Amino acid sequence: MSIENTSRYSDNDLEKFRAIIHQKIDKAQHDLELIKSAYMNDHNNGTEDTSPTFKAFDEGSQVMSKESNSQLAIRQEKFIRDLKNALIRIENKTYGICRVTGKLINKKRLELVPHATLSIEAKNMQK
Repeated sequence: MSIENTSRYSDNDLEKFRAIIHQKIDKAQHDLELIKSAYMNDHNNGTEDTSPTFKAFDEGSQVMSKESNSQLAIRQEKFIRDLKNALIRIENKTYGICRVTGKLINKKRLELVPHATLSIEAKNMQK
């Protein structure tokens, strides 16, 4: 095994990670569309003829729901951006290298968290 193979993942490994990341991006974009459509949805659930108290409660819950959907959308957009940045690291052949320790991030970790830039060791040092 050459030094190059231990300092970065092989092109074959990078292609496997690329496929995983593309699947995650597709799913994340689909989820983002669902969140956005829920956010844009303005159904009033037929409360216009009910008591004013219930209507005020319902409007308050709609505002909270829109706020939480907005937060979910922001988090989802960040997740997609992080995944796309991981694709750039694959192109640069720097994918899977911990930005703190310079060591390879464990394959299992990258399969679960493909946008990770820190090894577990570096993550634990942050605590």
